[in-house]
Amino acid sequence: MKRSDGRRAVAGTIGRAACVVALAFNLSACFRPLYGPTASGESMGALLAGIQVDEIAMAQGQERIGHYLRSELIFGLDGSGQPAPKRYRLKMQGSEVIQTPIVSSTTGRAEAGTIVANVKFSLENLDGTKVVTDGVATSTATYDRSVQRFASQRAARDAEIRLAKVLADQIKTRIASVLSAKP
Repeated sequence: MKRSDGRRAVAGTIGRAACVVALAFNLSACFRPLYGPTASGESMGALLAGIQVDEIAMAQGQERIGHYLRSELIFGLDGSGQPAPKRYRLKMQGSEVIQTPIVSSTTGRAEAGTIVANVKFSLENLDGTKVVTDGVATSTATYDRSVQRFASQRAARDAEIRLAKVLADQIKTRIASVLSAKP
């Protein structure tokens, strides 16, 4: 290998690295931190604290996951404990399905369960005349079933709590992304 070929290779590598750095620097102005200052100038915490979370419409027998989800959202949106003036109303409607993907061939009992939940949400202004954003949040949580009935019930409840936390985080992030760009 000649000396000039080595220099060209090094120069090419340095040139590509400089292009990558220049592109990254130019694109850095395109991104705004989600929980930083918003387009309206208000803090994201104040905007999220201004959301009133309504009761969640769930099918009969599925109210527990709706309760967990509402509690997680209330805490996630305004966990300060201080009353804040409400400007938005969050309406939700959800459903859950329990699937049993693994069944023991000897006992015929389900060894695991999967909870699949879908929640339709709509963020409206307080008087309900304008929809700010809406969407669907979906997630799953699995748990092991046992021959002991109480252990299976407790595992299912823990899965519902985990599922509610994931759904609340999805909904909060989607709402925050819309509110951060709203003037």
